[in-house]
Amino acid sequence: MTVAALVLFGFYLGVGFVLRTLLQWRRTGDSGFRGISGRPGSAPWWAGVLFVVALVAGVAGPVAALLGLDALPYLQTDRLQIIGTVVAVAGLAGTFITQLDMGTSWRIGVDDAEKTELVTGGAFAVVRNPIFTAMAATGAGLALMVPNVVAVGGFVLLLVALQLQVRVVEEPYLRLTHGADYVRYARTTGRFLPGIGRYRVSTVASGLGEAAGTKVIEHSKNGAR
Repeated sequence: MTVAALVLFGFYLGVGFVLRTLLQWRRTGDSGFRGISGRPGSAPWWAGVLFVVALVAGVAGPVAALLGLDALPYLQTDRLQIIGTVVAVAGLAGTFITQLDMGTSWRIGVDDAEKTELVTGGAFAVVRNPIFTAMAATGAGLALMVPNVVAVGGFVLLLVALQLQVRVVEEPYLRLTHGADYVRYARTTGRFLPGIGRYRVSTVASGLGEAAGTKVIEHSKNGAR
């Protein structure tokens, strides 16, 4: 399973990042890469850094197993390894499919000065962040295939990184960029899983006020020109 996990992780990087970047470049002339957000030490910055560390751990886990690091005994069962393989393959396929659903709006990272189309169709009609859901599934599957402390730790870091990326980077950007349209979408669609993490009424009101305030500021700037 260790070698299989390395092979799957290689496919994951190749399909989810390299191939998708090449497709984006071919369609738009832009790689879609925007890098790590925020100043060093800020929550957005940590989201990007932890994501990179989680990817490194995804490789380091199987490598450590090949070098003799023992698996965690309560996770080392044939059944869990088979389940992990199925989940990892499904997550890998889901990552690529949901990335395609984003069309030309696909990005790695966020540029606050950029406005892309709000995608609410395909997998995005079910959850707001289906790419991250699929990535988390891939990470979980790989950790079950090689369940040592490095792989499991990397999966935990991935979950933390995805939560930070969504909550402190992407959702604030989408509220400011798309205003009421995004807030209404978030009220009816779960964050990572269907029905879970939808905006509540108080959040909707806050989001609408935030968006309205941004429009007033933009209007004032335009009027001052």
